[in-house]
Amino acid sequence: TREWYMHPNGQLPAYEWAFGDVNPPVHAWATWRVYKIDQRQRQRVGRGPDLEFLERVFHKLMLNFTWWVNRKDAQGRNIFQGGFLGLDNIGVFDRSAPLPTGGFINQSDGTSWMAMYSLNLMRIALELAVHNHVYEDVATKFFEHFLSIAEAMTNLGDEHVGLWDEADQFYYDVLCLPDGSMQPLKVRSMVGLIPLFAVEVIDPDLLDQLPEFKQRMEWYLSHRPELSNLISHWDVPGRGKRRLLSLLRGRRMKRLLKRMLDETEFLSPYGVRALSKVHEGQPYVIHVNGQPMSVSYQPAESLSGLFGGNSNWRGPIWFPVNYLIIESLQKFHHYYGDDFTVECPTGSGQMRTIAEVADELSARLGRLFLRDADGRRPVFGPDEKLQRDPHFRDYLLFYEYFHGDNGRGVGASHQTGWTGLVAKLLSPRRHRE
Repeated sequence: TREWYMHPNGQLPAYEWAFGDVNPPVHAWATWRVYKIDQRQRQRVGRGPDLEFLERVFHKLMLNFTWWVNRKDAQGRNIFQGGFLGLDNIGVFDRSAPLPTGGFINQSDGTSWMAMYSLNLMRIALELAVHNHVYEDVATKFFEHFLSIAEAMTNLGDEHVGLWDEADQFYYDVLCLPDGSMQPLKVRSMVGLIPLFAVEVIDPDLLDQLPEFKQRMEWYLSHRPELSNLISHWDVPGRGKRRLLSLLRGRRMKRLLKRMLDETEFLSPYGVRALSKVHEGQPYVIHVNGQPMSVSYQPAESLSGLFGGNSNWRGPIWFPVNYLIIESLQKFHHYYGDDFTVECPTGSGQMRTIAEVADELSARLGRLFLRDADGRRPVFGPDEKLQRDPHFRDYLLFYEYFHGDNGRGVGASHQTGWTGLVAKLLSPRRHRE
């Protein structure tokens, strides 16, 4: 976020100083996590939190948020068309290029990332407001923006078309054609799971320290019930009288988790696949100008050079989004407690708390690197030198992504920045952090 990276208009480069694409706006999430980790370390030596760091980055993030709102919301209706967003070839179209159909795509993932961004910035503003009440107004601004995004996802352009498909119980991108018609792109992919990331739990003692924010928020929710009803039961306190802000109410979250935890769809022995395995036998096909375009399940290397070639999102396990799924589930459990259970895996008859589901996903991701009963690490696949040679077998490589069925490492083998998160997932302290 420093000025030698950030564009004067607020845009942050997607990668290697490239402003031609955008990647998910996770910077506020990362800022908050770094701040909280540093806060714990400072407490051990009797020092207070680094509010200066949080405030400096927060101001830059507000510039970037404004850039997103001004540049990636084609109709000014709080539905976003981010483009690439790191999900290279997950869809039927290249989302960074003009569509062969004309028009544009209202993105489930782009819009959900912005809902998450709103809540992340709201939480940072609340932290700053405890020390400087000027930030209460800013926190209210991001709370209201989150509500506006939730409303827009439910009713695109006042056409009573939403990103949630009630029949399929899943979120989809919606193609908006030049004639004004809308067509859901029914690819069951990570795009439909990203709404899970937009979740925040607020403890009552924090609200009590911020009476202006609390009063404004309660006014908004009581006078705009059609919005408050979209973001879970805000007025129903959870465990410890906590309050929940989420794109997913309890029933809808259960339906989404039912698909995500289905081993015939998303749930692999090694984590959550980027594309449902159902598309292995049932590819999604759309006809454009008489030509079929399709999406099929490909658990490892891409079968073509389409939309980035070997950077394949059509089936492998990608670590960063799996990590965010786990963290989001832990937040939901922080609110609901042990009374809220789901079947995991789907069809097993085994009911688990949301925390236990998070633990199960953590264990599956850890299984990528741990030795199985035969002493083999799934990440090394069939490579006997890596599996058996004493000079190699204990030196782990952190890959870009992993085979959706057998866990073999695929792609670049230097992605420690995200795959190294496995260390935290294997730590017994993770829930307390």
